[in-house]
Amino acid sequence: MLRRLLPTLIALGCGLLALGWGLVSLQRIFTREREDAHAQVRSRRDALAHAATESLRQVLARHLEEQVSAIHAAVDNPLAPGEGFYLQFRGHQFLPRLTHPLPGLDMPARALYEMLSDHLRGSVHTEGWEPRLARLRAAQAALLSGETSRANALVEELLRHHSSQTLPAEQELPFLLLAVEHLQRGPTTTPLIRALLREGLPEEFGGISRGAGLQRDLLRARSRFSQADFDFLQSRILRLSAALGEPTRDFLERSREAGAGMLVMPEGLVEPTLLGEQWYVEPRGEVLYGIAVDIPALLVPITQDMRTRGLFGADGKVRLVGDRPAIPARELPLLVELPEWARAEVDIEARYGLKTLLVAVCGALAAAIVALALVSQQRKYRFLELKSDFVATVSHELRTPLASIRLLGETLERKLAHTPEVRDYPARIVQAADGLHFLVENILSFNRIDKGRWTLRSSRVRLEELVNPLRDDLASATSVPVELTTDMDDAELEADPSLLRLLFSNLGRNACAYNQRSPVRISVSARMFEGHGCTMLFRDNGVGIPESEWENVFQDFYRLTPPGQEVHGSGLGLALCRKIMKLHHGDIQVASSTPEGTTFALTFHEPRR
Repeated sequence: MLRRLLPTLIALGCGLLALGWGLVSLQRIFTREREDAHAQVRSRRDALAHAATESLRQVLARHLEEQVSAIHAAVDNPLAPGEGFYLQFRGHQFLPRLTHPLPGLDMPARALYEMLSDHLRGSVHTEGWEPRLARLRAAQAALLSGETSRANALVEELLRHHSSQTLPAEQELPFLLLAVEHLQRGPTTTPLIRALLREGLPEEFGGISRGAGLQRDLLRARSRFSQADFDFLQSRILRLSAALGEPTRDFLERSREAGAGMLVMPEGLVEPTLLGEQWYVEPRGEVLYGIAVDIPALLVPITQDMRTRGLFGADGKVRLVGDRPAIPARELPLLVELPEWARAEVDIEARYGLKTLLVAVCGALAAAIVALALVSQQRKYRFLELKSDFVATVSHELRTPLASIRLLGETLERKLAHTPEVRDYPARIVQAADGLHFLVENILSFNRIDKGRWTLRSSRVRLEELVNPLRDDLASATSVPVELTTDMDDAELEADPSLLRLLFSNLGRNACAYNQRSPVRISVSARMFEGHGCTMLFRDNGVGIPESEWENVFQDFYRLTPPGQEVHGSGLGLALCRKIMKLHHGDIQVASSTPEGTTFALTFHEPRR
């Protein structure tokens, strides 16, 4: 059965492979369509994101440029606002200001202030402070006595002495605070004393390196004091400022300013960069500028501008994505979100899923069709095998009674030879039995060849020896006289003699069956071709075969019925002849056919040895 199913399996396999290749190609097309659709959505999103990124980069650069002068002012003047500014020069950070006091509850500045106050009152004596305190007492005494000129000179002498003797800020500020408290006279305070509070001293009194005013100096040296010392000095300075009518609002605001402390900058920063989504910094030579930024707030006008220009609708928005600590301004990861894009991508995936499902269904249907075809073919060939087995069994079983009938017919023929009335009956019985026996042999041979069970028993044979016995065979098979002529040219073949006899017998019996003339004339000729095999021509004088039927007559169980003539047979004769020729690697065809007779051409392709 496998041999029968093999062509079907090959055809179905090729078809399934072709269909599979087609479905795979179709799926690739669908996948490519999905990728192209997603790419179109991404390209629109990327284009808008690029536009938004460029706008944000320009906004950040413009905001920083607008704040450069304020940054410089904050560096030069501690009273100037410094929150949200950053400045680094040659690796040293100037902004944001360090606003963290020293840890602990100690108050060394207050203790020094109180000690110096006691020294001025003469209650204690402190080494190292006497030159300053002596000059302070003298200036205070001159002011009390109304000697203004002398008092101013003494104040100048005190300040020159103080500027020449460098002191740490934690000592200088308590002393200067004490000096101003004792030398101030309210609104009539001399300008030099008033400058000690806010404006700062002239250069000859140390105004460049220090002496920028108690308010500024305290803010600048804030990280050197504990919180308690800072609060103590601040409260005394505020009291003095109120007494002298000096502004204190900016001093109070800077005192409450919460600086960001030391910011860690990435190494090798060479381009504008966004740090932690909170600071925008830009290097300019040895100086690194920066400002604190609120990215969501900056994106609001950019989003509104894009809406106004019709780039997206009211439900679209722009946001910064990613969590990188440092992002170059040229690579700001902005994302434009539009609900219609999300819906479009969902629709793309839905269509792709539907197409994929259809491909899968087609593949499943194809597999099911192949399976059904295999089952159908298997059942078909199983039925054919059962039919062949049945025919073979029946034909085999018919052999025994046919042999008995023929034996009994021959016995009757001998015994009734002298009875004219019935002596031809046994001969007719024998002839009918021979015909039936030939039919059974045809069926058995056809079945064995068709199922591939026939093993060729080839030998070197002369065609003349195979054709001559056909005379006796046809004489016993038909009551019509038969004339057989041969022209074999000593042709020889490597063939199975029994099959070739069966072949010639079928052609001869067909010539007798489809013949309305007497006698039946049959002519057989053969020609050998060196290196090309042999060609035989089998001619008869029968009724002929219509040209449209030349191929049909070789089909299984196909029978022609000439008008006005009844022909008995199984329709297997010529079909069996073609199978025999194929076993010998040859072929049989109708060479010509007219109402005067038919010529069959038998071609053996085996070369002559």
